[in-house]
Amino acid sequence: MSKYMLVLVCSVIFPLILSFYPPLRFWRNLKTLLLVLSILVVVFGGWDVFATWRAHWYFNPEGVSGARLINLPIEEWLFFIVIPFCCIFTWEALKFIKEKRK
Repeated sequence: MSKYMLVLVCSVIFPLILSFYPPLRFWRNLKTLLLVLSILVVVFGGWDVFATWRAHWYFNPEGVSGARLINLPIEEWLFFIVIPFCCIFTWEALKFIKEKRK
C-alpha cells in the first residue's frame, strides 16, 4: 500500500464506520452526496490532469502506487472522494450533536 493510500485509508476509516450510526441518518441524502462528490471529482480531477500535463506539479513515485487513470495516480482520484466525504460527514455529525443538545 502506498503512503498516499495509507493516509486516505486512515482519514476515511472512522468517518465511514460512524456514518452508519442509525440516529445520524447520514445516508438519507445519498443522491445529493454522490452528486456533490462527482462534481468535485470532475472539476478538481480535470484541474489536476491539466496541471500535471503542464508540469506545474507531479506526484513522487515513492509515495503513490503505479496505478494511474488519465495520468493521475489512483490515490489522487480517491482524494477527491475521501476528503470531501470526511468533511461532509464531520459537518453533518456536528449538526447532529448540536441538535441533540437542544
